[in-house]
Amino acid sequence: MTADSPSPDGAASTAEPSTAEPSTGDATATDGATDRAAPLSDVPPHSAEFLATVAARELAGRRRVFAGVGLPTLAVDLARRTVDPGVELVYESGVVGAHPEAMAEGIADSVLVSGAEAMLSMDALFGYVLQGGHVDVGFLGAAQVDRIGNINTSVIGDWQRPEVRLPGSGGASDIIASAREIVVVLRRHDPHALPAEVDFCTSPSPARARRREGFHQPAGAGVTTVITPLGILRRPDRYGELELAAVHPGVTVAEATGDVGWDLRVRADVAETPRPRAEDVRLLREEIDTVRLYLR
Repeated sequence: MTADSPSPDGAASTAEPSTAEPSTGDATATDGATDRAAPLSDVPPHSAEFLATVAARELAGRRRVFAGVGLPTLAVDLARRTVDPGVELVYESGVVGAHPEAMAEGIADSVLVSGAEAMLSMDALFGYVLQGGHVDVGFLGAAQVDRIGNINTSVIGDWQRPEVRLPGSGGASDIIASAREIVVVLRRHDPHALPAEVDFCTSPSPARARRREGFHQPAGAGVTTVITPLGILRRPDRYGELELAAVHPGVTVAEATGDVGWDLRVRADVAETPRPRAEDVRLLREEIDTVRLYLR
């Protein structure tokens, strides 16, 4: 199955594109746990530490998170130690309420099982927990995300003669359909990673489902947020297309909008992403990923 045409579905956003650059943040930030100013780190926006910290902030106030491996693993662990100590981590292998004491190398790593609140069969996990509407956020990685939030984790290039063959869906198709919302973290921000139309639609958005006659409309809102090395993209509603909501420190709006595969809208209130706290970076390096499995 190949992706539909890149034209967006649904009403366009009424926000006018902004040409103003976002204001620059201060050298300190408010620590949500202590409500005190905390020193900030100068790690670059393309670093895993920066991306994981920004992603972790998205989990503030969320109850249950279905986490993928890689940067999502770093983000959910950091969120549990900072902005959301009560977050419940769910993994595709059937682990619910994970409390890993070491960095997991995959969804079936034994460190996820040891100390977990429950270990379910995959039928129970996907049938009752996920499809039952009990997951607030699905945290996923991707090779490509297009303008309406379709995800590609299958192939780059033509299906018959691909340039790169990727692992495929795993549980992502189910997660995007049933989790209340999806947050994606990308290590790249360019037209290859953010095309107008994905090379192959592995996990479809609600907008794609609505265009197909007879297709069931998923319960979840699909991809709501995409975090990249240049900024944060958000969709205004379940049928809208991604818009630039924030740029990282040192990045201009023109740089962020000029390096995608479509005419990216800019929100009128586009902001600058706050830098990570020095403590966030220390936790990632010294307590969460001490072996540098995902930190690069």
